[in-house]
Amino acid sequence: MPAEVRAKVREGARSRPPQELHAELARIDPITASRLRPSDPQRILRALEIFAATGRSLAQLQGARTPPLLDPAACPAFFIAPSRPELFARINARFDKMIEAGALDEARALGSRGLDPLLPVMRAHGVPHLLSFFDGRMSLDEAIERGKSDTRHYAKRQVTFARHQLPGFLWLEGEDMETRTLAALEQVFA
Repeated sequence: MPAEVRAKVREGARSRPPQELHAELARIDPITASRLRPSDPQRILRALEIFAATGRSLAQLQGARTPPLLDPAACPAFFIAPSRPELFARINARFDKMIEAGALDEARALGSRGLDPLLPVMRAHGVPHLLSFFDGRMSLDEAIERGKSDTRHYAKRQVTFARHQLPGFLWLEGEDMETRTLAALEQVFA
């Protein structure tokens, strides 16, 4: 994406609500607009940027996809899902390790750059809440808990996506996943 196109689209969108941007997208790319929530400014802006840069809608560009490198019918595919309590415990522990490893310094450095809050890096799990801590809008404990909560919600959305969008995948979840995964692999490659 040319930087000048991105800057021009983002400047034009700066003071406009996402619903207004969604209506603009619906005029130029109704198919993509129908797939996006009016409250999702990041994806709406991306679709507007693509149209501004290429003159083609995102739906047109996505329709011209090349076939996958691997034939899904000839390749075993697995979705490995740990139990929800185990997954959430791992997410919480990982977030704590990130804080210990310098996530606060990283968030402070991002905040000092004056970046557009709609950029993906500024919306990364935990970043908005850590920035709120630095601005004095919440305690560090609250910022950390909200960062963990955002990450847990994201993980739940990933599982929902997998359930609906990966129907051909063998689903492995819950207890004793390692044993079940090995058994499934033996079955596929027998």
